[in-house]
Amino acid sequence: MRMLFPGDNVLFNHLENSESTYPRMAQDIKTLEENFRQKNQSCFILGASGETGKELLKEIVKRKIFSRITLIGRRQLTFEDKPDESLVQEVVDFEKLDDYAAAFQGHNVGYCCLGTTKAKAGTEGFIRVDHDYVLKSAQLAKAGGCSHFNLESSRGADKASSFLYLRVKGEVEADVGELGFERCSIFRPAVLLVDRRESRPAEWMARKFLGAMSTVFPTALSIPIASVIRAMVVNTLVEGEKKVEILENKAIYDLGKVAET
Repeated sequence: MRMLFPGDNVLFNHLENSESTYPRMAQDIKTLEENFRQKNQSCFILGASGETGKELLKEIVKRKIFSRITLIGRRQLTFEDKPDESLVQEVVDFEKLDDYAAAFQGHNVGYCCLGTTKAKAGTEGFIRVDHDYVLKSAQLAKAGGCSHFNLESSRGADKASSFLYLRVKGEVEADVGELGFERCSIFRPAVLLVDRRESRPAEWMARKFLGAMSTVFPTALSIPIASVIRAMVVNTLVEGEKKVEILENKAIYDLGKVAET
């Protein structure tokens, strides 16, 4: 890890103070939640066993904004406490998703937090999970009546990138955005500050460094996972201005601050 130099402050200040494109909230969070509950909507979460999906589930259950929450994954999840009565689980084979189209039917809102790494799954496995599984799930969700699809992507996602990770993220963003959802929200967080269950020494070192730096430059290179999931929830509660909206790291952080109650 390289040392920081004086010139770095210029870049970090630019990232930190770049204008958020997300509109200011016109109503307080409690009012937004209550108004949303009146719609009696349901949602599904893909990737609820991962770090973001797990925390997103907790936040949604805590705020009680959906009448039904469906977890779609490759295995049944177990919980320390009794699961919320609104929770339903659908176990699917991602290699044969067409056979499980029923699991994607009848949801108003979808959250996709699926993802792996090249190191863990290899190049082909990474592409299959982060692109193919995500896109097929989005297609089935659209066919099943989902109107608002939320996709967790990555800062720097670009289908023209020379880096595999960013290229695949950019490609799936573009492909999902073309499906014609009434609203498609794409989140591009920077490095997530979270304590992972699995051991990744290099990532742990990076988070120690970024965690310290985030006290000075909160959104320059990283973001707390709590900010991401709060932003996803708040973004669900408000009316979107675009059919396809991309929320960069600074906008995610700012939006997450709204729900710090």
